[in-house]
Amino acid sequence: MELSENTMVVLEKRYLKKNTNGQVTETPEQLFRRVAENIAKADGLYGASKSEVKKTEKEFNALMENLEFIPNSPTLMNAGTELQQLAACFVLPIEDSINSIYESIKYTAMIHKSGGGTGFSFSKIRPKGSPVGSTGGVASGPVSFIKVFNASTEAIKQGGRRRGANMGILRIDHPDIKDFITAKAREQELNNFNLSVAITNRFMDALKDDGDYELVDPYTNEVTTKLSAREVMDTIVEMAWKTGEPGIIFIDRINEANPTPKLGTIESTNPCGEQPLLPWESCNLGSINLSKLVKDSRIDYDNLARVTRSAVHFLDNVIDVNRYPIPHIEEMTKGNRKIGLGVMGFADLLIKLGIPYDSEEALRVADDVMGFVYREAKKASKALAKTRGVFPNYPKSIYSKRGERLRNATLTTIAPTGSLSIIANSSSGIEPIFAVAYRRRISLGEFNEVHSLFKAIAQREGFYSEKLIEKIAREGSIQGMKEIPDGVKALFRTAHDIEPEWHIRMQSVFQKWVENAVSKTVNFKHSATREDIRRAYMLAYELGCKGVTVYRDRSREEQVLAKGEPKKLKVRPRPKVTKGMTLQMTTGCGDLYVTVNEDQQGEPFEVFAQLGKGGGCAASQTEAIGRLTSLALRTGIKIEHVVKQLKSITCDRPFGVGKNRVYSCADAVAKALGTYLEMNGGGMGSGSENKIVGACPDCGASGSLEHEGGCLVCRSCGYTECS
Repeated sequence: MELSENTMVVLEKRYLKKNTNGQVTETPEQLFRRVAENIAKADGLYGASKSEVKKTEKEFNALMENLEFIPNSPTLMNAGTELQQLAACFVLPIEDSINSIYESIKYTAMIHKSGGGTGFSFSKIRPKGSPVGSTGGVASGPVSFIKVFNASTEAIKQGGRRRGANMGILRIDHPDIKDFITAKAREQELNNFNLSVAITNRFMDALKDDGDYELVDPYTNEVTTKLSAREVMDTIVEMAWKTGEPGIIFIDRINEANPTPKLGTIESTNPCGEQPLLPWESCNLGSINLSKLVKDSRIDYDNLARVTRSAVHFLDNVIDVNRYPIPHIEEMTKGNRKIGLGVMGFADLLIKLGIPYDSEEALRVADDVMGFVYREAKKASKALAKTRGVFPNYPKSIYSKRGERLRNATLTTIAPTGSLSIIANSSSGIEPIFAVAYRRRISLGEFNEVHSLFKAIAQREGFYSEKLIEKIAREGSIQGMKEIPDGVKALFRTAHDIEPEWHIRMQSVFQKWVENAVSKTVNFKHSATREDIRRAYMLAYELGCKGVTVYRDRSREEQVLAKGEPKKLKVRPRPKVTKGMTLQMTTGCGDLYVTVNEDQQGEPFEVFAQLGKGGGCAASQTEAIGRLTSLALRTGIKIEHVVKQLKSITCDRPFGVGKNRVYSCADAVAKALGTYLEMNGGGMGSGSENKIVGACPDCGASGSLEHEGGCLVCRSCGYTECS
């Protein structure tokens, strides 16, 4: 088994078993054998002999060792371990009661601890200001409770190796919809949530007619008011243009494809939006690596059929050997047996076939390939139904009316593949390639990481050079480079080179063959207008997509350039008059006085840190901290990031106990700045995450972060801000 250096970095960091000292204790071969052995055991539940189970184990092991199919991260991490929680995504119900809300928070913590991500609809919570009969008070509204869920998630580290991630959804006709749409207007707000608006057909009709639509109180079912559909869409577009959020899902379209409508209405999706689920459902996902299924410049459909059948078998087995965190979830998951088989490496497949991503021929290939995967998956599910039986809720499904006997209520999903595609050494999901080359940072220094297919073509055609790769890593796109042939430039058009229309058209073609949904980011250049975003939304609706996630390059205020040279920082001059506050902090070196001054706009501008007694090394260091903090603030760096860098730095003279413990003078400055934020309506609950596109916050690689399905993923080390 040949694995790239990137693959080994990701496996060692996130997937291979470690001992209590953090030392890796298994090889990639042992990882795949562990997973294959564990998943194959499910065959024994259906009467398979030991030799038959062993045969299945070898089949599953070969799938993964050949990098033809990779299951979702929790399966790789946890199969055959004490945790044994293998599902990637869950949806929990939230009713309009304190009991329901806090029960869901408890269950969310359990799921995040086990390694899963969660989705919620907050649409049943009564709007802000509504009377609460039991207390005589007024309701605080759904957005306030999303913040409570976010704070809970902040405290949980998923399975020790993945951070918690959530999807928060609110219906477009909820009275608090405007508050929800603008909930992430402040950067770092709700950093553990992706937000999506559930848009109805009725709203879209009103939008097309430039009319009004009704807002309905979910508690009373009464119409509270009407809003202009155009004005509400303007607000969604504005926020998406500025921040990339909220996304939108077409909730009526999703429910039209609900395979078990008698069991309930689908209200939410998993964190990246590709898996609509009923309350209490979970789903396990996996992806076929299409880049491995090209032979002699043609798609190897015989091998694709084999891999698809085996992958369906694998994912169905996962349902049986999974250890579910909550009994309700086990009951619903085993009742519907939903699986989500998808693909990755599609962009690499097109390159190997010599077909540009933004072409009619690429759309035809997408239709052929995903149609083939869907039909083969259905054949495999029907075959399993003959030997293992249909899914238990089959009589309540749309399949029973059609006479189709299937093992699984759903079969196909296009998920973001993030670190999985790094393991497989392929492009992500159905996304175009993000970069032809980028800077990768390791302990020995930095070097250029170049797309292997580009390198092979460039060497074969004689225009490869280290100088060229350096230029590509610096500039990002190769489209304006005269030294590269036009045909090669057409093949290696990156996500930002491709017009948004092609992103959406590609998504819609895959959606045609996907029973669940498609995770895809529609990338826009920084120069894109609000009208460009609006047109993308309307096109997605017209072409049958179930949702849309957009991202305009450099739209978040704090991010550096995704590719190319970093921004030039400009130090703002100090105004003649400032106002501020001084906070006293007790440290092991004595009393420390931290002064925070603001500019004319009321933003923190400079910091002075002075020990009660002057002179000495400690006093000079605290003065230096203040000067450097002031310089950071005057060049536009957020105060939250300064706090993150300074907090918990420890010296030999800590002071205090518990949450009030001050570890050093630097930590005291951080705590003082945190207090300042709280006093000014900020707070560090959501300000502890640094989402910088371009330079990975984990490994430091530049130009390696891409937006995929509403999340940041590092192509160098596998870091992801979502599960």
